[in-house]
Amino acid sequence: MSKAIIGLVAVAAVAAGAYYYVEQQKTCCAPEPAPVTKEVAMPAVDENAHDGGYNLAEQRAKIARIDMDTDTSFLTDEEKAVINKLIIAANYMSEIYLRQRNEDNPEVRAKIAASDLPNKDLLLNMFDLHFGPWDTLDEAHPFYGTKEMPKGAAFYPEDMSKEEFNSWIAAHPEDKEAFTSLYTVVRRDGDKLVAIPYREHYKEWLEPAAQALREAAEITSNPSLKDFLAKRADSFLSDEYFESEIAWMDLDGTPIEVAIGPYEVYTDGLFGYKAAYEAFITIRNPQESEAVARYKNYLRDMEANLPVDDAYKNFKRGFESPIAATEQIHGGGDNVPGVQTIAFNLPNDERVREAKGAKKVLLNNVLEAKFKLILAPMAEHILVPAQADKLMAKYMALETLFHELSHSLGPGTITKGGVETTVGAELKELYSAIEEGKADVMGVYNILFMMEKGELPKAERDNLLASYFVGIFRAMRFGTDEAHGQGAAFQYAKLKEAEAFTVDAETGLYTLDFDKLEAAVTDIVRAVVMLQGDGDYAAAKKFLDSYSSLDGAAKAAIKRTSDIPVDIQPVYPEKL
Repeated sequence: MSKAIIGLVAVAAVAAGAYYYVEQQKTCCAPEPAPVTKEVAMPAVDENAHDGGYNLAEQRAKIARIDMDTDTSFLTDEEKAVINKLIIAANYMSEIYLRQRNEDNPEVRAKIAASDLPNKDLLLNMFDLHFGPWDTLDEAHPFYGTKEMPKGAAFYPEDMSKEEFNSWIAAHPEDKEAFTSLYTVVRRDGDKLVAIPYREHYKEWLEPAAQALREAAEITSNPSLKDFLAKRADSFLSDEYFESEIAWMDLDGTPIEVAIGPYEVYTDGLFGYKAAYEAFITIRNPQESEAVARYKNYLRDMEANLPVDDAYKNFKRGFESPIAATEQIHGGGDNVPGVQTIAFNLPNDERVREAKGAKKVLLNNVLEAKFKLILAPMAEHILVPAQADKLMAKYMALETLFHELSHSLGPGTITKGGVETTVGAELKELYSAIEEGKADVMGVYNILFMMEKGELPKAERDNLLASYFVGIFRAMRFGTDEAHGQGAAFQYAKLKEAEAFTVDAETGLYTLDFDKLEAAVTDIVRAVVMLQGDGDYAAAKKFLDSYSSLDGAAKAAIKRTSDIPVDIQPVYPEKL
């Protein structure tokens, strides 16, 4: 069902005391051409128990399936026709990403479907939920077969080590640019390693996806959307994304907000070089977007306010940074399986960020569903009652917004050894966890800054910090092998080091020292920004190795939340 509401983000933006909740439903399924399994009844626990205590039914129950029924009645027939073409393109992103995780995935799924296993329906449901036979909520535990998911997914040969890759680059420096490109896969050719451009390797799906974008461009009468879609179609076939990213930043005058293409590098656990294809099909809420837009005007001030020497501050990036408050109506690729995105900050290309900044897109319906189903019920399992009562929905929304704003702050392009490079290139596979943790804690730091500026009430500081602390546990439940979970884990460890909380020996509940917690937030921001600005891989690895493990109290707290979903599986319509 759907209700007309004032969205959570708008409520946060105007700092209203009331919280108007949207009960919206979302449909998720495996992408269309990939088969969609029916919803299944969960079998008895014993039937699905695996070695080591892994239980298939229990793992499936950790993600709550939710039908999303977003109001699209205000869209014109033209806009609906454009969106239907975009959904087709988004589903091709899913076909590609299924193979980016592992190129054998279609065959593995077919093998499960053809089997006579008693829990076949559940296995297929889990496969479609996670885009493969590995549980993304349990450190990629294989729930079908025993094969481990390769660290580098399907971006590299499965048997290739980091040492072999690095040795090849050292011996063939002319290959470095192609091998480390966001848009190539690395394969064996006899006794050689070769880089194959995405446009060739995924041609079977990129060509029809590009055609769907061109057809959408023909339908729309909005000049900026027409320009972006045409240029993004060209990008799919050239692997050159700069011009289409600039066009995406310039989208204006349309309720359709679409991001589609190869973006994040989380799936590449070997080096963090390779981008995964994904799609977000959303519709803007202009009133809510306008309500939060004022915060982007503080971006330069936020950069100047970072608690580091000026050498670590980055004033080269553009501060245009539009903010879009949206409702997601379809997803594709890396956006679909496992833990769901509640907001994103794109593009990642530092050239675009220096020229135009980055766009922050908030997915209000996803955010609101997670607050209602997950964060709010978690509070009583984490904090003592007097502090659990301080949790406020608007600070989950604001932390999400300022998390995305903070992705645009701090070091980006850096100089190391006299050579210009980027933080991501230097920190490699460590970058994602450090960047996500940075954005979390810097988001809180910047909300506190807004309180100092009078944009938000100082009297709600403790509400913010209580909401932030419970949010850390929400992310740690994703697993510390996942970027957001690992980023949350190092924040927790640093807060513990700062004695920002105590744990009741009997109940296991946390009591926060809000003054120490606020001071620790500043210290963590300082440490992480300097770590990024130095671009020191060894120091970053030591930091994560030292601070990314959970203590007994955190593990016990997470166990107490076992009756609460870890995340949601939104189900969206295939056509408007």
